[in-house]
Amino acid sequence: MGKISGIEKWLAAENGLNNKELIDTIFSNLNEGIMITNVNKEILLVNPAFEFVTGYTAEEAIGSKPHLLQSGMHEKNFYTDMWQQIYSTGSWSGEIWNRRKTGDIYPEWLTIIAVVNDKGETTSYCGIFEDISEKKSAESEIKKRTNTDMLTGTVNSYAFAKRMETLLATSKKNKFQHALIFLDLDRFGQINESLGHSIGDQLLVEVVERLTPFIRNRDILARYGGDEFVITMTHIHQPQDAVKQAEKIIELFKEPFIIEKHNLYVTASLGISLFPNDGDHTEILINKAVKAMEYSKENGRNQFAFFFEDLKLDTHRSIVLDHELRQAIKSKAFELHYQPKVNAKKKIITGFEALVRWKNDQLGFVSPADFIPYAEETGLIIPLSELIIDQACKDWLALEARGYGHLTIAINISSLHFHQDNFIESTLKLLENNNCSPRSFELELTERTIMNNEKTTTRKLVLLKQLGFKLSIDDFGTGYSSLSYLVQFPLNYLKIDQSFIRQVTSLSEKQAVVDAIIQMAHRLHMEVIAEGVEQLEQVELLQGMGCDMIQGYYYSKPLPICEALAFLEFWKLEIEGK
Repeated sequence: MGKISGIEKWLAAENGLNNKELIDTIFSNLNEGIMITNVNKEILLVNPAFEFVTGYTAEEAIGSKPHLLQSGMHEKNFYTDMWQQIYSTGSWSGEIWNRRKTGDIYPEWLTIIAVVNDKGETTSYCGIFEDISEKKSAESEIKKRTNTDMLTGTVNSYAFAKRMETLLATSKKNKFQHALIFLDLDRFGQINESLGHSIGDQLLVEVVERLTPFIRNRDILARYGGDEFVITMTHIHQPQDAVKQAEKIIELFKEPFIIEKHNLYVTASLGISLFPNDGDHTEILINKAVKAMEYSKENGRNQFAFFFEDLKLDTHRSIVLDHELRQAIKSKAFELHYQPKVNAKKKIITGFEALVRWKNDQLGFVSPADFIPYAEETGLIIPLSELIIDQACKDWLALEARGYGHLTIAINISSLHFHQDNFIESTLKLLENNNCSPRSFELELTERTIMNNEKTTTRKLVLLKQLGFKLSIDDFGTGYSSLSYLVQFPLNYLKIDQSFIRQVTSLSEKQAVVDAIIQMAHRLHMEVIAEGVEQLEQVELLQGMGCDMIQGYYYSKPLPICEALAFLEFWKLEIEGK
């Protein structure tokens, strides 16, 4: 013990203590770990706190060297620099990661002091350390709470803004291109209201679990607030990269979320802005992505759209739409999705309504509410309608091949197309080319369509019905709503507009109107189809009123033909089998 006599003499002189008293009062009672080595860095003495923190007993430590505790977390240069400072200044303090006997790595705050004798010679080294694991954990937790959304574990809006600030500052110099995708869940509020916030919170967690595997390490996923998320795709080469990612994200929502035995079908509306084209600041990019998302939501949901300034300007709108629409018709760049119609009493599927969809590389998803009216204005609706009928024939053949030839496909017919002199001939030709029968199709016409030129319209409708087509009046209640044509025209079905259905469970006036429409249609030997049905309460109320068929998101969103076929199989096994 002669090697540490300098320390003992100093302490004894100051306090009048002998060696035993020194060890008992200081070493045994300090919370900090103490380790004393000789000049060769061989451990001579440790205190109980050292044993408690490191897990090594005094017997195990004495005679060894401090590298017994090394964690491997530090490079060799770290220790070299540390000892150079001790040699030159006599001490060193800093944070270091060491390893306990159990193998656990922990952080400590370490101070090493060189002990010198009266001649100024270093006789030993004294290391005093404190385990700062809890402090580090608290700091980490504070940092986590500051930067992390505690429900989903994603980056929060604050941390997202900070990361974007750094990303964009670097990108301006290097001319990188990024895409910002703003995602909002559709009808999330209904889930919170009907099932409670606990279910809603679990849904948000599962949404993140589905999204995370599709997010690259360098990209950013953040919960922006409520049911809103933002994704930054870094270093993209072209906007098409964002299109592919948006399509993958929408695909993730096809399967239901199963939460506490609830099968929740949730979709998402996406908006995309691009750096630097749409802006060079985070706030600008988010605002434009939000506008694009709102555009998606207002025009059908479950889709994506780019922020595209030209679409907001009337001077450019017709130019952009006209060029892209003509190219799409020429290349047949449209897809039909099918929404099932369910017999309200028997719970069997009676057919599908065909709904056209168009995704454009430049514009993203273009809502039918945008391109259909423009197609009608320009006459492009005629070649577009012929494409739709032709594709519907091919898809019906796919239904027939799987044993569903008894189902009908309803096709929306525009006023301009219907009033063409050769409408019946051209339609029959398309069916003939595909070896299809009129009996497999239903033609949906609006009130305004059949009220024009009543005599000619009556003759056409009578002939179409004689040929085998089913005929329905679409969006009843939004047009003329004249009772005379219901008697005059040979209609099979009456479709109640979804604006009535949306409030049928909350407003008694709407209930009265819907009930009256159903009773009137039945007196005129027509069946009634309620469209836009989204809730069980609506289904039950309509069943009680005697409504014949239900169509809407409650049973299914519109599906591509391959998914419609799968849905039919599911229906047969799960619904009809009960």
